[in-house]
Amino acid sequence: MNIPKLRKEKTVKKYHGYELTDHYAYVDQPHNILEVLQNPKKLLPEVRKYLEENNKIAEEYFNDTKILQKKLFDEIKGKIQLEDESLKFKDARYFYWTKTTKKGNYVKYLRQKIGSSNIETYFDGDKEKKLNKSKYFGLGSVSVSHNDRLLAYSIDLKGSEYYDIFLKDIKTNKFIDEKIKNTSGNITWSLDSKSFFYSPLDKYHRSKKIYRHTLGTSILKDKLIFEENDDSFSVGISLTADEKFFVIATSDSNTVEEYFFPSKSKTIKPLLFSKRKKGIKYSIDSWKNYWYIHTNKNALDYQILRCKHSRIKKLETFIPPKEKTIIGGLNFLDDYILRAEKSNAIPKMFIRNIHSNEEEELIISKEPVGSPGISLMQKKTNTTKIWISWDSLATPGKVYEYDIITKEKKLVKETKIPSGHNPDNYVVERLKAIGSDGQKIPITLVRRKDVKLDGKSKLLLYAYGCYKHSVPVSFSASKFCLVDRGIIFGIAHVRGGGELGENWYLEGKLLKKKQTFSDYISVCEYLIKNKYTYRGGLAFYGGSAGGTTGAAVININPELFFAALLLVPYVDCLTTALNDKLPLTPGEYEVFGNPKKYKEYFEYIRSYSPYNNLRKANYPPMLVTSSIFDNRVLYSEPTKYIAKLRELKSDNNVQLLKCKLEAAGHGGASGRDNAIIELAEEYSFILKNAKINK
Repeated sequence: MNIPKLRKEKTVKKYHGYELTDHYAYVDQPHNILEVLQNPKKLLPEVRKYLEENNKIAEEYFNDTKILQKKLFDEIKGKIQLEDESLKFKDARYFYWTKTTKKGNYVKYLRQKIGSSNIETYFDGDKEKKLNKSKYFGLGSVSVSHNDRLLAYSIDLKGSEYYDIFLKDIKTNKFIDEKIKNTSGNITWSLDSKSFFYSPLDKYHRSKKIYRHTLGTSILKDKLIFEENDDSFSVGISLTADEKFFVIATSDSNTVEEYFFPSKSKTIKPLLFSKRKKGIKYSIDSWKNYWYIHTNKNALDYQILRCKHSRIKKLETFIPPKEKTIIGGLNFLDDYILRAEKSNAIPKMFIRNIHSNEEEELIISKEPVGSPGISLMQKKTNTTKIWISWDSLATPGKVYEYDIITKEKKLVKETKIPSGHNPDNYVVERLKAIGSDGQKIPITLVRRKDVKLDGKSKLLLYAYGCYKHSVPVSFSASKFCLVDRGIIFGIAHVRGGGELGENWYLEGKLLKKKQTFSDYISVCEYLIKNKYTYRGGLAFYGGSAGGTTGAAVININPELFFAALLLVPYVDCLTTALNDKLPLTPGEYEVFGNPKKYKEYFEYIRSYSPYNNLRKANYPPMLVTSSIFDNRVLYSEPTKYIAKLRELKSDNNVQLLKCKLEAAGHGGASGRDNAIIELAEEYSFILKNAKINK
């Protein structure tokens, strides 16, 4: 295998008295890299050649797994109910739902007028993709107007998340008005169905403005209703539960400010609800003449306050904070409030009587660890019936119709596994490793019951650990292609995530980011000590900011792993954080710090950034993926990372870089079959390196 080399060109930049040397800085194309997202011809020719050569050797590497990949593809597809429909949501005049088909790759949107037997397909993803003659098809929003006559939808045809908005008359299926280019993709209709709100993206791919487009007028006459001037903040707009107000939210990762205006007002003058204050996050919703405020003010893991519409400064506590409990948001019925909590990394669902304030916890399953859900069945809120759901790492999803008064629970939808699946063949475990500082780190595992805990098993350990994202312990049929071959699948719920609340997040960000990596290593050591696996028997699995976790851990303890999947990994953290012209950088200063402005953050990020800490060591086999259209983690990061790793490493293992040069996004190629193809290849990489060929 002829491993390609990337040309080196020494670049030295000075920050805070330090010299930062980078031999591949030219790959970053600092003068026009964002232009590459929309025009791949602007990619440097030598970088394109390097990526093409890497794709070629990746193809060579996978040649001996083609039969296995085909088998895996068939297995994964065989676990999916290809012909499937969602439950029907009862709106004011129609039932609305979605459908997938055996032949199609994209979702179809259906509706049926209440009292009629006629079913309409008002949006067909496969037909839309064919109409646009595109290889990639990313769907942003599909939004029907309140009068049920018009359809606004947004699509991205490259993967760079620049969404164009289209407007159609549903009855005639004809386009109305001109398309609106380069938006965030979100669409919010006015109540009178004569206009909608959207947010265009600026030259840095950020949503800073909200416009109202009035039907039948030129987009040049669209009215600006809100603008955010802080580079780190992004904006959005939504309608309250009672449809009395529109709410504009502007926020970064750490602070929120919201405005509101009456939904039926002809003139729009957004009113500030509560002035932004660093570290204070809140969201407002309106119901029965009250504002309900979900906030972390004076409540680290949130509380619910409320106030009358007429007295927004006079707040009262509605749901108080609870120790070591995350208080979630609310859904409303006429007589009940549906809400969620999470404690000890286990989510719980509650129903609260609005009049008596009495609550009941919904116990949906006897399984100790899983993912409960609760949602409304219809738009009209004068009902006592709702949908509740459950799934776990071993149990496919079930949805029940639940009557709040009678407690009757009726199964209305179950995830079918056509090739067969028996949850009783598996064990789901919640374990806890002790971290370097004594904290208990949750681990969730699923394995076959016949897998012995003798320290000989391979274990695929997923992690993320950023943005307060809680990794769900939900069912994924495809994982059983590995589990049924004897591989244990696990999730390390490391700090930086939100599983145990705000402190869990705070202890894995900014100047404590390295605790994320330490937690993952502690989990590995626990699993080795307790004979779930062995040193060298683990494979890392993660992507994006989870790729930071994996790459950093591999720099520290490469001997733990027999393989690693780093999918679109954020690995050149320091370079990205130093460039405030990139789409996400300013908004992430509250997550990683601002190394350009503060020496302390420069030193700290440099001390863990995977690219800056590659060293002469024996690295495991690795599959690193990317896309030249990815605006979240630019292709330059994994490209530079793999070039430098190969230069420094002392092993004879293969570290692959596979970069999509045709339209694809942060989540890979679009369409069901393409997603399965990618997954089969990733699984074949794990199995090949685990020396499992069946």
